[in-house]
Amino acid sequence: MSKGNTMKAIIIGAGIGGMSAAAALKQQGIECEIFEAVKEMKPVGAAISVWSNGVKCMNHLGMGSIMDNLGGPMHKMAYNEGISGATMTQFSLAPLVAEVGERPCPVSRADLQAQMIDWWGRDKVHFGKRLEAVTQTDTSVTATFTDGSTVTGDFMIAADGAHSIAREYVLGHKVERRYAGYVNWNGLVEIDEAIAPADQWTMFVADGKRVSVMPIADNRFYFFFDVPLPLGLPQDRSTVKNDLTGYFQDWAQPVQTLINAIDPETTNRIEIHDVEPFKPLVKGRVALLGDAGHSTTPDIGQGGCAALEDAVVLGQCFAEEDSIELALAEYNDARVDRVKDLVLKARARCDVTHGYHPETTQAWYDELRSETGEGIMKGLSKTILGGPLG
Repeated sequence: MSKGNTMKAIIIGAGIGGMSAAAALKQQGIECEIFEAVKEMKPVGAAISVWSNGVKCMNHLGMGSIMDNLGGPMHKMAYNEGISGATMTQFSLAPLVAEVGERPCPVSRADLQAQMIDWWGRDKVHFGKRLEAVTQTDTSVTATFTDGSTVTGDFMIAADGAHSIAREYVLGHKVERRYAGYVNWNGLVEIDEAIAPADQWTMFVADGKRVSVMPIADNRFYFFFDVPLPLGLPQDRSTVKNDLTGYFQDWAQPVQTLINAIDPETTNRIEIHDVEPFKPLVKGRVALLGDAGHSTTPDIGQGGCAALEDAVVLGQCFAEEDSIELALAEYNDARVDRVKDLVLKARARCDVTHGYHPETTQAWYDELRSETGEGIMKGLSKTILGGPLG
């Protein structure tokens, strides 16, 4: 089949994955129709760390200016001891940026999603369309939505998130999400140097818990708190400050200042899960992309980046192949090992950070005290350069 007006993709999901997939396919002259389950986008995460590999993907897809607008000035990185507040290690990220050729960009997730949708054209996205079923023939794919409507196209990119409906269709069975053992509270506060330097990603660590602040645009810190806890504890927005004060009662003053500054109404509480890596990501003319294909914990900040990488590779495969089935098979082969590696790397990092094996976590704290930045940046660089754009 020749590209151009004859080829139409159905894209399920208008999050980071769906919008970047549409951008990549549009570059190949493929018409895209985008369907989003919710009527109004309300991301559960306040912000997202888009590392250099993700920023390269945004540039490649023609959306680099969005990163320029939204990215915070994250020039340094530091770990502090949670209770005393003492610096364990602090270093400039400049050598990393020089090595990989692009800066990292922490951004507001809501702003990123909104600007990606506006870039595409908000009026061209169908909201309130929740996928219910998928069928395909030798030449087409049909999506049926919960409102009874249907749409047919030449192929489908399912970027319908961690709770993907299309995933079960592709695999032929349901996949259980795995609780990662910790709860994450996150949100945005105004930058305050009493909490941390304005140009630094600062983390406080102790007892398998973690507090982090990262600068994003408009003089704001993206913050999060991680606490290892059992699944299913009752939660109430009105007690967020008391809850955090309890979990971090003897922690250093900057952490107390942060707790004091947060707005409970805009603070998210998430029980962190992932999904055991699986394959294939593709069944005939239906491909999974983003969290639908690889739901990860946020521990290496590569969830959004992996979706952006998927989109870039998808575009590359259609640039090389006229056949839809061959292009999607190529996409599957190019992504399966990479996304498995990222999910398992994040899981391993998660276990060390959150004290699941206390002696390993203690050894990591000891290492941090003698870390020059070289070791951490080497790990970051390896992950970044493993992406499709180097």
